[in-house]
Amino acid sequence: MSDEWLGAPTLERGRILLRPLESGDAESLGGLVGDPAVFQWSPGVPLDVEDARSFVATALDAREAGTRTAFTVLRDGQIVGSTSYYEINPTDRNVAVGHTFYTESAQGTEVNPSAKLLLLTHAFETCGAVRVVWHTHENNVVSRAAIAKLGARFEGLLRKQKRFGDGWRTTAQFAMTDDDWPEAKARLLARLS
Repeated sequence: MSDEWLGAPTLERGRILLRPLESGDAESLGGLVGDPAVFQWSPGVPLDVEDARSFVATALDAREAGTRTAFTVLRDGQIVGSTSYYEINPTDRNVAVGHTFYTESAQGTEVNPSAKLLLLTHAFETCGAVRVVWHTHENNVVSRAAIAKLGARFEGLLRKQKRFGDGWRTTAQFAMTDDDWPEAKARLLARLS
């Protein structure tokens, strides 16, 4: 299981708390998305409670298989979204961060940089990760900008990397290594101060 390397900790910084996703979170997660067009490049984001039940079941099954650890993101005790570790590779100490979505009122706030600071600090400093990767649709300019702002470097496009609707997604891949982390951490802390 992924719990053996990264664990499934509860992480907290100020008003932001990340705790392992629970089956009871589906009701709250299912009511977060207002305008579905905001998430047009992000398949799998739950648009209603039924979607959220499927999202949670899939994430919990993946956790059991050791391929993903999903977190519920809370601000001031209120559920505002979810984010995950996935593609967990303890042998090579690599992990991806994604499956992230937030309610619209949390977008563009301290929520995402705080959540990523918590995940990256845990991965790099507690667990000894050497590489963290992000993937997004090549056309998702908002996500690409947010990932770059974290200090991740664009590594290129993975053409026709996965199914997307009736076609294929070309994936923009970004990464950060343990060598990049100190500078990225300093920039994140400056953003949040």
